[in-house]
Amino acid sequence: MAFANRPLGGAGLHRPLADINVTPLVDVMLVLLIVFMVTAPMLATGLKVDLPQAKTSQPVNPKDPIVVSVTSDGGVALGTDKMDIASLIAALLRITGSDTTRIIQIRADKAANYGAIVGVIDELATNGLVHIALISDARSGGEATNPRTPAAGAASPK
Repeated sequence: MAFANRPLGGAGLHRPLADINVTPLVDVMLVLLIVFMVTAPMLATGLKVDLPQAKTSQPVNPKDPIVVSVTSDGGVALGTDKMDIASLIAALLRITGSDTTRIIQIRADKAANYGAIVGVIDELATNGLVHIALISDARSGGEATNPRTPAAGAASPK
């Protein structure tokens, strides 16, 4: 508590100031900011892959996601653990148990072989895991093309 310097004499010789000391508040807020900045990158799940972009992508429920990553060399991973396809299916069946309605998010690198991605989806569907979401980045700009008209250079059906 601070005391104001008042001229000598009078009844208000040592009256407390009613100012709030915000220095401790600022210190705590800066520490919290640093903690959140350091821990936020660790919250991302799965391997780092270069996702393709889609204009019509919709957000999925981020609650307790099951993330399967397909890397550019065709490898698969559950979260950050790389494994073969048989081990992946066994681990997914163990995680989902009897709840086959849980959505499995597939994050495939845009340079990944299309056959590898279809192979993972086929294995999941064969084992009863049919609730699958393909994860992409939202397109950050550009013109929307009409899906009914062929792209430039594409052959039109006759």
